[in-house]
Amino acid sequence: MEIKRSGSRPSSAGPAEWFSGTVRIDPLFPVQAPARAAGNTVTFEPGARTAWHTHPLGQTLIVMSGAGRVQREGGPVQEIHPGDVVWFEPGEKHWHGAAPETAMTHIAIQESLEGKAVEWLEHVSDEQYGGR
Repeated sequence: MEIKRSGSRPSSAGPAEWFSGTVRIDPLFPVQAPARAAGNTVTFEPGARTAWHTHPLGQTLIVMSGAGRVQREGGPVQEIHPGDVVWFEPGEKHWHGAAPETAMTHIAIQESLEGKAVEWLEHVSDEQYGGR
């Protein structure tokens, strides 16, 4: 058994090549072989969002606070709220982030396949974020 104490892992800023706006990443648990899952708490300031990306084995988001937006390629922008759980299929191109006027925090859980958990793609444009 291992207990990871709250506050024992440093926060980091979301890298500009993966995110637009101000984003904070707080690690929850890393991949520990033979398991493949890792989790982070991610906080997006209003209007902040990920770039488009995919996950080889999918991703689960658990919304903890605030209001956010998610979109899969070809689908509409959808609002998300505390208690919502979002599942993105393996390989599904998508993005997620905060609403324009409200911050949002979610827990993101994804599995690694051959050491890779995410494929980062292009940034989400303001038009895409706005649902246009």
